[in-house]
Amino acid sequence: MSTSDHLVIFDTTLRDGEQSPGASMTLEEKVRIATSLEKMKVDVIEAGFAAASPGDFDAIQAIAQAVKDSTICSLARATDGDLERAAGALKGANRARIHTFIATSPIHMKYKLQMEPDQVVERAVHAVKTARGYVDDVEFSCEDAGRSEVDFLCRIIEQAIDAGATTINIPDTVGYAIPEQFGDLIAQLMNRIPNADKAIFSVHCHNDLGLAVANSLAAVSRGARQVECTINGLGERAGNASLEEIVMAVRTRPDLFSVTTQLDTRMIVPTSRLVSSVTGFPVQPNKAIVGANAFAHEAGIHQDGVLKHRETYEIMKAEDVGWHTNRMVLGKHSGRNALKARFEELGYSIADEHQLMALFGRFKDLADRKHEIFDEDLHALLSESGPKTVPERYALMDMSTAAVYGGKPTATIQLKVDGVQVETSAEGDGQVDASFKAIEKVVQSGANLQIFSVNAVTEGTESQGESTVRLEKGGRIVNGKGADTDIVVSAVKAYIHALNLLTQEGKLNPQITV
Repeated sequence: MSTSDHLVIFDTTLRDGEQSPGASMTLEEKVRIATSLEKMKVDVIEAGFAAASPGDFDAIQAIAQAVKDSTICSLARATDGDLERAAGALKGANRARIHTFIATSPIHMKYKLQMEPDQVVERAVHAVKTARGYVDDVEFSCEDAGRSEVDFLCRIIEQAIDAGATTINIPDTVGYAIPEQFGDLIAQLMNRIPNADKAIFSVHCHNDLGLAVANSLAAVSRGARQVECTINGLGERAGNASLEEIVMAVRTRPDLFSVTTQLDTRMIVPTSRLVSSVTGFPVQPNKAIVGANAFAHEAGIHQDGVLKHRETYEIMKAEDVGWHTNRMVLGKHSGRNALKARFEELGYSIADEHQLMALFGRFKDLADRKHEIFDEDLHALLSESGPKTVPERYALMDMSTAAVYGGKPTATIQLKVDGVQVETSAEGDGQVDASFKAIEKVVQSGANLQIFSVNAVTEGTESQGESTVRLEKGGRIVNGKGADTDIVVSAVKAYIHALNLLTQEGKLNPQITV
């Protein structure tokens, strides 16, 4: 495959995606997602921003050790300290890339950097040369390129390529661009910069106007050969361009896009579910490609057409992106091997026998309460039963709640706190509110409840409810998750999970944008 027809997929879920407030991930969760991205055959995984925190540094280092096929990348500002940290985190990677950036728009240079254009060019050249001293693969980004002057972009990019940059990224950092205009910008830069043929041109689009995917595709049609994107479009503010939409657009419309990717698209849905489960950000049902309704047909005319010939109303095959039209039914009579096999089909590798036994026990418990176990149940089950990286200072032992029409709901909760069992009760505006208030009587966390949501994992009244609780304390944000067929129990599990996360010494989300 030549460079001209290969579209490089650069996934930044673990870096830019994690900058969504409340989307922080543990090291183990990041490695799980990186491994899934590797199975998908993503070209480049931006594993984090090494200088942001020791936690980010350790996660990049762990991913660099675990992932062998994809290039592992660390973001770095155009400073010697950032570049040194990035290089240190990437040691041991089979293929390593340093991604360095500096702002190039007049508003950023004047107010944020407080630097003259000549100083910005000098800093960029120095950063690229320094990065090349550590690795051969260096990406340079012009932050806020969408609002930068074209003449200045030509000047700084030409010098960055001369300094050794192998990829040039043009970010629409604030989601300001319009597709036709953004495509023209890419074409102008590639035509005007004398050494443009010495580097791959890349785009990184934000979704503030809902145009991240459209802008990215417009750039591809005008010569860009790398797209920076995230699973489910995760990212700060309105998010980034969705990996699944970019990949399936170029695959579905080869008449318009003369590029191909190496991705195993069957891993798209499993990876989407994994990211949603880890971050606590549910995928909306009508989300393209990965939403629950993406391949669902309710209108009689549509159903009739699909039954007669699928392509009357479907432009993609559900199986091609990881949906299963035919599934093995799992229930209380299923064995461990069937459970393990289904997890493997969903993209999870469970090599540890103890983890499998624990999962199987929880699976049997759930199967006693539900007639049939669906894939969504398994995602929730694994998320709740994953490696316990959080010290469980608080544990739910038992609970009972009561709701009386016209009266005050009550909750009685039995907790284990630092190994000591305590019982607490409270009234509230509902059973969930009463439960949370009862817990707070004991723990007195002082945290602010920012978000509480419950999503039915599957259809029907016996469906598991998957709850997300977002707590904030002292500027730190955590997401707790819990699942149960009783939504009040799932809410309490999520609240306790969040409280346990708050007991960890953790980092704030690094609000660094490109």
